[in-house]
Amino acid sequence: MINTIKNIGCLLLLFVATSISAQDLSTLFEQLDPSVVTIEVLEYTVKDQQVTSSGGLGSGVIINKEGFIITAAHVVESANEISVKLQNGTTLPADVISSSTAADVALLKLRTVPPSLKPAIVGNSSTSKIGEQILIIGAPRGLEHSLSVGYISRKMNKNMISNGGMAGFIQTDASINQGNSGGPMFNMKGEVIGIVSFILTNSGGFEGLGFAVDIDTAKKVLFDVNSFWTGFDGLFLSEGLAGVFNTPQKSGVLIQRVTPNSFADKIGLKAGTLQAEILGQNIWLGGDIILSIQGHSCDEPHDLGSIKKQIESLTVGDQVLIEVLRKGKVITLEANFSK
Repeated sequence: MINTIKNIGCLLLLFVATSISAQDLSTLFEQLDPSVVTIEVLEYTVKDQQVTSSGGLGSGVIINKEGFIITAAHVVESANEISVKLQNGTTLPADVISSSTAADVALLKLRTVPPSLKPAIVGNSSTSKIGEQILIIGAPRGLEHSLSVGYISRKMNKNMISNGGMAGFIQTDASINQGNSGGPMFNMKGEVIGIVSFILTNSGGFEGLGFAVDIDTAKKVLFDVNSFWTGFDGLFLSEGLAGVFNTPQKSGVLIQRVTPNSFADKIGLKAGTLQAEILGQNIWLGGDIILSIQGHSCDEPHDLGSIKKQIESLTVGDQVLIEVLRKGKVITLEANFSK
């Protein structure tokens, strides 16, 4: 009898705890949902005077009253027109201000900014820990303002380089599907700690392996606009991949994208021109492979940290030397540093 009473008591406590947790999530969702938007893109091509168009769908999060929105770069990278749909149903045009394909984040700006915007609080992903509960709001399969709840399963770096560092990602078991891309990952304080990027799947649907770009990476990539490193995105070649590309050292940085009129563009770095899938990852081939910067080899990921510090200490007019492998030949690119 006593054991029965204890069991009933435990069940009641579990029910109360679950109810409180569900209520907390409901309240938190109501607070955060107005900051989440649905992004609709129109892509069109003109051939033989005929226009072929197609549409895409993603999510995003408002980060300030000025109408800036963070989303995933792959949602908007080929868009000719971008429409942002607010929670109240208002649809507004937007433009891409900056983006990084390596980190898979983009910054949008509304052309018309309504005074009723409710921005989210941008947090710090560095303080997030494995096992913490998170929630994601987005438009999976076009079902706008859907809530997914899960936990941080893992924190990791990909070998994609943007703004001089390895892009950081948060792995989660929260359900993510097509249309969630670009949407915010919130912690239980209601702070944005990630931007939904991709899933790993064999079936094409969600299988418990979802990934978001951590917000610290997003902030560095999108807002540190005066950095030498913002001029290009790259792929850090592992020793095995470096061998495939016949690099004269055990690793290097394969250039994926060069920003027009950036210092990287002015010094002559060349991006890839042919896209291929290698080990499940889409990679642009044919671009320069950086071997060293200022005489410091790009052999290991931690080398990038010391190189970045040295570059950031340069003043306008200082000489910059970048050694690259181009079409099988090692050449040195040279220019005077400029902002």
